[in-house]
Amino acid sequence: MKGAMSRNLYLLAASLLLFSLVSCGMSLIPNTLQPGLPANGSLWKTIGLVLLLTSLLSALAGILIAMFEQVERRTEERMRRELNEGLARLSRNKGRK
Repeated sequence: MKGAMSRNLYLLAASLLLFSLVSCGMSLIPNTLQPGLPANGSLWKTIGLVLLLTSLLSALAGILIAMFEQVERRTEERMRRELNEGLARLSRNKGRK
């Protein structure tokens, strides 16, 4: 199953982005509606920012992995095609002798 690693990283980035948005939303809720939770709005904003940056890094890693997998796949296809062409030329040259 090719591309599973990048797909997992995309899902991780999406879930971290969702948690980041929830954290930023928590900073907008008044303190009386948050019993037992940290009431400091700057803490929620900091958590949201850290989750957002982690989400962006995860998405970047997914993009880079997908690109390198594509380059590797195309290189293998090109080498296979060149090998087949070389063998075809070799067999044609043997027929001429």
